[in-house]
Amino acid sequence: MRVKRAPLGRSWRGRSTGPVAPYHHSVYVVELDPSVRGDWRFAKANPDCSAELPCLYVGLTGLTPEERLARHKAGVQDSRIVKRYGLRLLPAMYEHLNPMPYEAAAQMEAELAEELRAAGHGVWQH
Repeated sequence: MRVKRAPLGRSWRGRSTGPVAPYHHSVYVVELDPSVRGDWRFAKANPDCSAELPCLYVGLTGLTPEERLARHKAGVQDSRIVKRYGLRLLPAMYEHLNPMPYEAAAQMEAELAEELRAAGHGVWQH
């Protein structure tokens, strides 16, 4: 019996099977609606956040930040907080960091979230 193969250079799902650039992951920051402060989980995670500073979501993606935000808002592999309260990306907070390898992005996501939280922002990180 003959086994069918995907078209050259593609998987059956349409994804490229060729080499992936090692630096295609990004961290991103989403501004959250101030009403997120009323969400008990967010409030519990951010008891000392400043009412003067915007609340933020810090994430990591292999997509572009714009594509990832669109997926959150569409309910695809979403964070409940971003789907409900996400307003816009804040590229000035992350563009200078991207792109990077996955391991560096995972570490940077945690460090950036902690740095923003230490500065007084309410931060959600998933």
